[in-house]
Amino acid sequence: MSTPSNNAVVLLSGGLDSATALAMAVERGFNCYVLSFDYGQLSQTELNAARKIAAQLDVKEHKVVRLNLEDFGGSALTDDSIEMPETEEEGIPVTYVPARNTVFMSLALAWAEVLHAQHVFIGVNAVDYSGYPDCRPEYIAAFETMANLATKTGVEGERLTIETPLIDLTKAEIIQAGTQLGVDYGLTVSCYQADDEGRACRVCDSCRLRAKGFADAGVADPTLYRD
Repeated sequence: MSTPSNNAVVLLSGGLDSATALAMAVERGFNCYVLSFDYGQLSQTELNAARKIAAQLDVKEHKVVRLNLEDFGGSALTDDSIEMPETEEEGIPVTYVPARNTVFMSLALAWAEVLHAQHVFIGVNAVDYSGYPDCRPEYIAAFETMANLATKTGVEGERLTIETPLIDLTKAEIIQAGTQLGVDYGLTVSCYQADDEGRACRVCDSCRLRAKGFADAGVADPTLYRD
């Protein structure tokens, strides 16, 4: 097995941000073990994108773990009785999936312990984002503290670090950085309600943020749209 400091677990949804975070981890020389989740999201096309991105970047391993968060509902992403908003909302939007990043990072942490990996990468962003509470720097700092208190790895002195290379970047800056690293954004899917062919709706919050990011970055938008 590689030395502990050279392995990293990277969360990959198949969207723009997580693909960029993975490319950054690869560029830093980590052996990347990639983790995606089929968590009951209504649109499955992001997962197909994640598989393509992981294959292109030649990661060490890519796991897709099935979770049944749709059993709880509570989000427009997992419950088809909740209407997908097409205008900007005040406060935390209905696309927030309850405790999603905490669930995801806990499982990433478990795999990191098995791999003797001291780094977990997540592509959260607190600048151009939807206002989710589990994307904020203070949340990440709290989770990192918990991770080092709650694990054999942390207690025995192999400090775990939650890497958030995008957290202070605008969407345009993320796209510019990823473009320099050769990220193929045409493979990524960000839309909350993409169809089976991966075509985006243009109107959901994620589509709006993505389109604005490409425009602000001065980079051609490779997104496939329905119309």
